[in-house]
Amino acid sequence: MKSITYLILILGLLLSCNNPKSEEKATETTISQIVENPTNKIGLSTDIIWEQMNPARGDKSPLAGTIWGNRKDEVPTGYIGKFVDGFSSPPHIHNVTYRAIVMKGLIHNDDPKAENMWMPVGSFWTQPAGEPHITAAKGEGTMAYIEIDNGPYLVKPTNESFDHGERPINFDASNIVWLDNTQTNWISANNQSKISFLWKNAEDVRGVLVKLPSHFKGNIYSKGTILYGVIIEGNVDYKMPNLDAVTNLDAGSYFESTGNSVHEISTTKEALIYIRTNNIIEIK
Repeated sequence: MKSITYLILILGLLLSCNNPKSEEKATETTISQIVENPTNKIGLSTDIIWEQMNPARGDKSPLAGTIWGNRKDEVPTGYIGKFVDGFSSPPHIHNVTYRAIVMKGLIHNDDPKAENMWMPVGSFWTQPAGEPHITAAKGEGTMAYIEIDNGPYLVKPTNESFDHGERPINFDASNIVWLDNTQTNWISANNQSKISFLWKNAEDVRGVLVKLPSHFKGNIYSKGTILYGVIIEGNVDYKMPNLDAVTNLDAGSYFESTGNSVHEISTTKEALIYIRTNNIIEIK
């Protein structure tokens, strides 16, 4: 897998095409507004229903826990893959492309002959449809957030491999490009949060990583018709609109909304959130 070549290419794109200073002007028409009919929802990691991805492997099988969508249906889906320490899959392909972010432990995902490249928490990779590869895990309770744009998500043998025209990439967490409030107007002035633009498709759906600092207290505003925010690392306190109750969301928990929305969030320690949306967000 030519990870370094694609890394250089993607880094260039991140700093140019996806820099919202030039892409969109959030400051001219602010999305920071009162929402009369909030659509906010939350889901807890403790509510995830886990199932074996390969029952034939018994307790060595990786587990899958759907967060949103349905990986067995023809719809976009986000789920968590959980692996036992020392897990290594046989070479295989998938019928659809997926993206993933390491949530816990170390994960190696590459072509079957590649040397191990262990990606830590916060690393991001893509696995194109039809591309032979293996996935391996190191560490107790290793987890990754996995996302597809359409299902069903299937595992198939390598003799059914095909070239979908895409190429895989691996981003180690140390190579993620973070932008601050001086580089993107998606973050308000004097706000110490950071954002990384990971991908964007032809339908303007995109995935971004948001890093909230310790003792953050503020809002994430959105006007996307879809928004899923998955806690990748750390904990956040989330306040539902029009309610006094605050819910603690740990890794694997998520929040969502449709249309104009405000997400009131606070932290005690640094937290990492992955957001899938189809419009700009504003962190204030």
